[in-house]
Order: sequence, then C-alpha cells, then structure tokens
Amino acid sequence: MKFQHGIERLIFGARWLLAPLYVGLIIVLLILAYKFVYDLVFLVIHVVEQQFASNSHAGDSMFIIDLLSLLDLVLISNLILIVLFAGYENFVSKIEVAEKSVDRPAWMGSVDFSGLKIKLIGSLVAISVISLLASFIELSLNPDQEVGPALFWQIIIHLTFVVSGVMFAVMDWISDSRALRAKALHDGGANVVGDGI
Repeated sequence: MKFQHGIERLIFGARWLLAPLYVGLIIVLLILAYKFVYDLVFLVIHVVEQQFASNSHAGDSMFIIDLLSLLDLVLISNLILIVLFAGYENFVSKIEVAEKSVDRPAWMGSVDFSGLKIKLIGSLVAISVISLLASFIELSLNPDQEVGPALFWQIIIHLTFVVSGVMFAVMDWISDSRALRAKALHDGGANVVGDGI
C-alpha cells in the first residue's frame, strides 16, 4: 500500500515537469514582442518613405503585406498565451493569482482539453489565412510570376487546417451529445427508481 501511494505521489508530482516548458513559452512571447516592435518600426519607416515614392499602388500592397505580418505575430502570440494559460491550468495547477483578478480572461479556467484543441485549430486557421493572403498579394504585385508549388502547398495546408477544425468540432459535438444522453438516461433511471420507492 505504501509503495502504491509513493508511485501515485510521484506520478501526480510529475506534472510539475511541464512548468519549465511553460516558462519557456513566456520567453518565446518576449522574443515575439521584440520582433513585433522591430517590424512595427520598420513599417513606420516604410510608410514614411512611401509618401515620397512614385508607385503608390505597390507601396499600398507592401504596406498590407507588412501589416499582415504584424497580425501574424499577434495571432501566434495569442496562440501561445492560450496554450500557456489553459495548458498550465489543465495539467499543472490552478493559477491562484488570477482567481480574484478583474483582468482574468472569461475563458480562463473553463477551457478543457477539448476546448483547447478547438481554440488552437481556430488560431492555426487564422494564421494560415493571413499567410495565404500575403502570398496572394505578393502574387498580384508580380502578375508575370508563375504560380509555384509553394503557393499550392500553402492552400493544401490551409484546407487541411480547416478540415481538421471541422472534424475536431464534429467529434466534440458527438462526444458532448453522448455525454448528455448518458446523463439523461442516468437521471431518468434514477427518477424511475425513486418513483418506484
């Protein structure tokens, strides 16, 4: 019995091995924040230079591409934050500091593993759309350029993300429906037993 208790404590404590990984994600967020500021400064300089350029159409398209790259960084940062919060709370420990905070996100503490998968795939689809849109804009800037296999694979990857997202949602819906049916049958059976008494 003591041996079993010791093994269970060891297994339960193993969740703390994930904590350094989540700290690593905080470092990745800092790197992304630095990259965002760097790209933002570059974008401002680019806009100022374009005020004096002759080809405004190309400048507008390049501005949109640069802006999409900033949006891409923000979405990736959101994705990391979702994994950080939901992953830590689901697998390591409750974030007690945030329990009574007015700034606590509404979804925090309520996103289970299934909800986390849906949020992740939704973020991946959004990131993929932005990347695809940037590629289409670059292609419109160079109409003579041949559509290469890279764009084809981008479209395939995007469609894969979309189909995966739909499949995850359908599987969750089926799982939730079964759980609700089982609960209704259980509650109905309990009522029948209660009425019989």
